[in-house]
Amino acid sequence: METRPIVTLTTDFGIADAYVSTMKGVMLNIAPQAQLVDVTHAIAAQDVRETAYVLYTAYRFFPPRAVHLVVVDPGVGSARRPIAVHTSHGTFVGPDNGVFSYVMAEESVSTVVELADPRYRLPSVSHTFHGRDIFAPAAAHLATSVHIDQLGPPVTDARTLPPPRLEIDVHSVRGEVLHIDHFGNVVTSVGRLLWRTDELSLKPAFRQKSHEQARFLPDQALVVAGSPPSGGRKIQKVRRTYADVKRGEVLALVGSGGHLEIAVREGSGARELGLELGDPVELRWS
Repeated sequence: METRPIVTLTTDFGIADAYVSTMKGVMLNIAPQAQLVDVTHAIAAQDVRETAYVLYTAYRFFPPRAVHLVVVDPGVGSARRPIAVHTSHGTFVGPDNGVFSYVMAEESVSTVVELADPRYRLPSVSHTFHGRDIFAPAAAHLATSVHIDQLGPPVTDARTLPPPRLEIDVHSVRGEVLHIDHFGNVVTSVGRLLWRTDELSLKPAFRQKSHEQARFLPDQALVVAGSPPSGGRKIQKVRRTYADVKRGEVLALVGSGGHLEIAVREGSGARELGLELGDPVELRWS
């Protein structure tokens, strides 16, 4: 039995307008057998870095042949290129603005092309909705087994974002707030962390291969979140689960993506600690 191709969608369009459904209509006209899966349409408007992180957390759980359509595109209509990226775990379609940076750091990239061939676009291309006119048709054609090389010329200088802060020394790891989720949980760049009995091991994410693994006992770990003038909020220990603390209590734990998170049980860690994207976070031990 032949499996149906999967196309995921990640945008900042929200659900109040018809933008998402219009793109789905375009794709279903080209690839009526495709399964269309919404990752999210609640990315903060024009936030490329958040998009890169959300995609990084989701893509690996889809089959390797899935096509991932991403439209967070503050440069729409400008000289920025529309591209497709083929990796060892999926093909990605979207603007060349860094949205694929974290995926490209994790996976082997075999091909990057510019979406230039008019055969794989809508007949009329607007200046303001490339999601409908360029990206959706390209994703649908890839889902119908059109080879990526047919979509346009190769790209050798795709734009990438700098990796999130992750500095490791003998007694500490310094990172930053990378994402704040719907619940107010504060996701940091300190990852990936893995519990090994009563010890945590750190294997740096985003292919920062120059670092060796750091190991420390959670009882000796102190999380410092935030910056002066307060000096940052100090949180003792890294917990395994929210249930390890009382309701309303601040805690640090390893989230489902393997990154250090700061949270409040049944509350908002971001609101309680006043943390924002980019704020420093440090993990210390002796």
